[in-house]
Amino acid sequence: MKTERFEMRLDPQMVQRVDDWRMEQPDMPSRAEAMRRLADTGLAVLGDGSIKVSHGETLILAMLSDLYDHLKVKDSEMDPQFVEEAIAGGHFWALAWKYGGLIHGHADRKEDVKEVVDVLDTWSFIESGHARLSDEEKREVEEKVGPRGQHVEFRGFDGNNEFKHLDIARFLINRLDRFTTFKDRDLNSHFPTLKRYRRMCEIFGPMRENLVGRELSCPEIIKLLKA
Repeated sequence: MKTERFEMRLDPQMVQRVDDWRMEQPDMPSRAEAMRRLADTGLAVLGDGSIKVSHGETLILAMLSDLYDHLKVKDSEMDPQFVEEAIAGGHFWALAWKYGGLIHGHADRKEDVKEVVDVLDTWSFIESGHARLSDEEKREVEEKVGPRGQHVEFRGFDGNNEFKHLDIARFLINRLDRFTTFKDRDLNSHFPTLKRYRRMCEIFGPMRENLVGRELSCPEIIKLLKA
């Protein structure tokens, strides 16, 4: 089989993960062969985005559809007869078409979830600390920060350019009841905010370690808002 030379660079952590994996294989493949196998496995799992159902899963789905129909469940978006016919005919693509809101290839990246949590954590401390400042300190914040120091409130993420972060934030707050200070807010800033939030989180990190039993001070709040 004709092959093509392909080069890539990996960070040390990824190289170590590849080495750990290949060391566990019976024939201990080379790094190049390990990457080929991992890529082949990954592409096979991802496939073309279509639904793939095993024989066992087909039986389970058929039984659930039959049970659903037998119980005569009302006010549901699911159509058991449609599901059963799609399964019987092998029309799995039709399930994705009809129930696109449930069947999709999207999954939140843990990096994005962590970033949203860090942003919400930072802003929860900012709002809480600012609320406890004296009137004189609040005036100082306004004078030194400018417009951003007048209404110190988490504005959310941009629904057009930062929709993944916005969706994660809404789910955390409204469905998981985390950071409830921000509940019932729209959280769509209508302008990009992520770059600034990243700068704020970078500054807040070292502060966070020392926030035991106290709020952010006026100088700390000013430093964060000016990021």
